[in-house]
Amino acid sequence: MGAQRYAVNQYMIESLLAKVREGEIAIPEIQRPFVWDATQVRDLLDSLYKGYPVGYLIAWRNPDVKLKDGKVALGKMILIDGQQRVTALTAAVLGQQVVNKEYRKVRIRIAFHPIKQQFEVTNTAIENDPAWVTDIAPLVSNQMSLLKACREYGQANPDLDEDTIEQSLSALVQIAKKQVGLIELDHDLDLETVTEIFIRINRKGTPLSQADFAMSKIAADTRCGGPLLRKAIDYFCHLAMEPGFLSQLVEFDPDFAGTEYFQQMRWLKNDNDTLYDPSYTDVLRVTFGTEFRRGKLADLVSLLSGRNFVTKQFDESITKEAFAKLGNGVQRFINETNFQRFVSIIKSAGFIANSMVRSQNALNFAYALYLGLRQQGVDEAKVERLVRRWFVLSILTGRFSGAAESQFERDIRMLDEPDFASVLERVEQAELSDAFWRFGLVQALDVSSTNHPLFWVFVAAQIKANHKGLLSRDVLVRELVGNLGDVHHIFPRKLLKSKGKGHSEYNQIANYAYTQDAINIKIGSKSPHLYFADVVAQCEGGPLKLGGIDHADELQANLAAHCLPPEVVSMTVEDYPQFLVQRRALMAEKIRRYYLSL
Repeated sequence: MGAQRYAVNQYMIESLLAKVREGEIAIPEIQRPFVWDATQVRDLLDSLYKGYPVGYLIAWRNPDVKLKDGKVALGKMILIDGQQRVTALTAAVLGQQVVNKEYRKVRIRIAFHPIKQQFEVTNTAIENDPAWVTDIAPLVSNQMSLLKACREYGQANPDLDEDTIEQSLSALVQIAKKQVGLIELDHDLDLETVTEIFIRINRKGTPLSQADFAMSKIAADTRCGGPLLRKAIDYFCHLAMEPGFLSQLVEFDPDFAGTEYFQQMRWLKNDNDTLYDPSYTDVLRVTFGTEFRRGKLADLVSLLSGRNFVTKQFDESITKEAFAKLGNGVQRFINETNFQRFVSIIKSAGFIANSMVRSQNALNFAYALYLGLRQQGVDEAKVERLVRRWFVLSILTGRFSGAAESQFERDIRMLDEPDFASVLERVEQAELSDAFWRFGLVQALDVSSTNHPLFWVFVAAQIKANHKGLLSRDVLVRELVGNLGDVHHIFPRKLLKSKGKGHSEYNQIANYAYTQDAINIKIGSKSPHLYFADVVAQCEGGPLKLGGIDHADELQANLAAHCLPPEVVSMTVEDYPQFLVQRRALMAEKIRRYYLSL
């Protein structure tokens, strides 16, 4: 049987909050914004008042770190489960402001009705009703004496029984004496074990990722500037999603607004591009990869803790070095020139919208590759070509669809080779052989779903070639991509369903094309041989009935752009299986030519 690797202790709420105030338990200011609403805070206070259990908190102690002078710095405890509850207590009991979901500092006031023994969120009506104690914080936190509180309440409510008032307010004060269980995990537990413990104890809660643990470690280390680094990562990700947040940030966190990190990310106020809006997981993965040549975020947690992978001991110098490298990497990540040039490279490959990128890790690695090659001083034109090709290769081969972290780590270490171009060539020979293009890719295209990555590679190829929508004279595929409703069936769905075809048959990738909605509506459920007859007729001088193409050479070019065999103009529903076979082969060849052009 294994030794017990944790301790379970009961703490009075006032003692727990004291540990938070003194920094013994780290609850970083924006470890996660406070997502509870005020009614949940009210319910927590009501449960404590009535003596109901409110669940265990879980803390993971940082390792004790040996300092240069030989002394040992005791590790703080990082709260990994229970932040919302403890933050609620600091708001309601201590009267402190909290950072809400909009990253604004707000004050949550909880009121108490001594006669009804009821809690409520303070509002205007309650403030005007003398039967309510409009803010419990001064009393519960001992800023106001019980005697004074009873006297003031009695004066405002002279008809009420003094003993009842005193009993209720005395019970309210006792909330600070109520006990909460704290599970304290040993510092030498590995991340996988900590995660497993968290999952087993907190099955109904939001699972924590390795990035969550890493962010907690970052924010808890005040000696190495962790809180500032944590803010930089969090704020950048939030600004990338909501550029208008910048003015709010300056207002509620003026200290951060004076930092170099803030200056580096100010450009986001004018950034409305959504192709790459990274989460903090993405920032950590890219930065850890480029700066440390590692891919597993569990290793980042260990390094931030000062773990020496050889001696298995903890050393402050390792922590300091890890924080310095991570900080430098974050600055490179958020740099306007780096970020925007990278996004431009991805767009130049035809991937112009976030909806087209079905592998976030392919995007993350491509940015890590870009940053790494730039660090090495590789020529910009060569960097662009290598990043474009590797990104598309990753999607074509589903490179990060399995054990993504392990693959990321294997790939990022190849950046240490003298010439990454030779690395790419080696991988292409192994994974993009002639057999892949002629057989493997054709077979892989036998799938139904517009969400499949290969469909979007095909669309990217059309965008890069500036192709127009199916049967469109002027409207480009690029312009149609913003509206997923413009992906239509070449053999109409109703037609195929009427012939007994199932979902997986009529929704084949090879049956999809970007078409203007107006054109698709006119096609309706007609067979290709019928609606193409109208287009052929208008190319022979007849009136425009479907789309704007009125020349035979334009029609042939449009069919070729969408990889439709010339025979499609006379195909009926009986030809559908043959059509799919032909089109898959044509799509695979188009993708091959597209890849070679990158």
